[in-house]
Amino acid sequence: MRVDLLTDMVDGLDEALAAVDGFDQVLVGGLLRPQPAQAAGLAGLADAVAGSPLAGRVAEAAEKSAAGAADEDHFMALAAARTALLGSVHDALVERVEEAVGRAGGEAASAPAGAERPVNLLTAARGWLCDLARAGWQGIDHELVGGAAPVVTAMLPEPSLRRPATLLDGFAAELAASCPGATLERVPVRRWADLWSRAMLLTLPGADQATAVTEVTGRLLPLGVDLHEHATAVQAQVHAVFEPADGTTPRLVRAGVSAPKPDTVVGAGLWQLLRPHMSLLAAVSEGRAMELDAMPVTAEGDLIWDDARATQGEPADVFATARVALPTATAAPVAPVDRHPARIAVPVLIEGYAVEEEDDEVAFRVAGGRLTVDTARLPAAGPLTAEAVATSGACLGLLRWDAGEFLLQPLAVERTVRKKPVAVHAGAWAGGTADKAGVRAEKAATDAVNVLRERAGRLLRK
Repeated sequence: MRVDLLTDMVDGLDEALAAVDGFDQVLVGGLLRPQPAQAAGLAGLADAVAGSPLAGRVAEAAEKSAAGAADEDHFMALAAARTALLGSVHDALVERVEEAVGRAGGEAASAPAGAERPVNLLTAARGWLCDLARAGWQGIDHELVGGAAPVVTAMLPEPSLRRPATLLDGFAAELAASCPGATLERVPVRRWADLWSRAMLLTLPGADQATAVTEVTGRLLPLGVDLHEHATAVQAQVHAVFEPADGTTPRLVRAGVSAPKPDTVVGAGLWQLLRPHMSLLAAVSEGRAMELDAMPVTAEGDLIWDDARATQGEPADVFATARVALPTATAAPVAPVDRHPARIAVPVLIEGYAVEEEDDEVAFRVAGGRLTVDTARLPAAGPLTAEAVATSGACLGLLRWDAGEFLLQPLAVERTVRKKPVAVHAGAWAGGTADKAGVRAEKAATDAVNVLRERAGRLLRK
């Protein structure tokens, strides 16, 4: 792997991100009564897409918005321009990663026609989002944010609208927790602009077309688990190599499972919420492959997991998979609406590195380059720690891009203990464990869950 390529400048990257940042600042103050600085941010966005098919519409939208006379179509054009810029950044970074790791991505597949959706609900959602843009993040209040509630309530029963409804619900909850905007000391500028622009695009009929789904049969070789935790929800995403039974090229795939949770369930207790929904987690803990029979998979490489179509296979060492199968596996394409630098998560194996430690930062010096390790992403629900990473000789992880640089999120490391290689996995406790630390964590989590169940039972009896 050419780590040095990951630190080289990417042409046009800084300019594209500067245009995005300029527009994001426009949304902070809102577009009801734009100021000269906001007009400059709008003009910068229009200039950045001047050579694209969006040029005319975005130029008009920027002019109207700067004059305080923008309508929904103008706001949609601005959201599309911002999304297109970040999509170009995503593509440039992915191309650089493919060059560095020596793996090619898959070709984009055409999406099937989307199902008919209630246009009135999408229009209502778009209207609320436009009101947000006019008010700006500093102008939000509970009355404005509360306007999303009836829209979300009407959208959730519609399966085809579940995705935009969930996004709107979560976005509105974040805004409500920050009201009133005028008193905010710190605004999550990039995050809220991301959510706003994505939600705007998802209100366009056909923008969120269902991706093509096929069925695959073959062997699944897990690489590791990426755990995402929120106060009220948890998700485990298993990254793996899939080897088709027909002998065609191996593919990189993902399998995810999520569950709601109380905010008091943390650490190893999270696995208790997820295990009943996915047998793959047990295979990860035990270091086994899984045999899939007609398992549905999207064109983007996401397995639609069904335990009835999977059986446990032979033992499969993660690092053997990373050394033998990973280099030949192709990555799935990314749908246009999902192209964003934050989405980049490429499985890679790093070996033969020197470890550098400074303050709380760990970095690998390898192949003429320096790669920072994102130890903040190590889950508390597993035995993999920053100390284990710092004493390792091989690391399997996800290559990500954040705050202007590539970072490595460890999924597993290989250490030498008593002259023998020992692997430590972030998801080692996913399916249960006999590890002493894991058993203690499980017991504490079980006690917390039992207390919650007892209290819930009392409330229901009352």
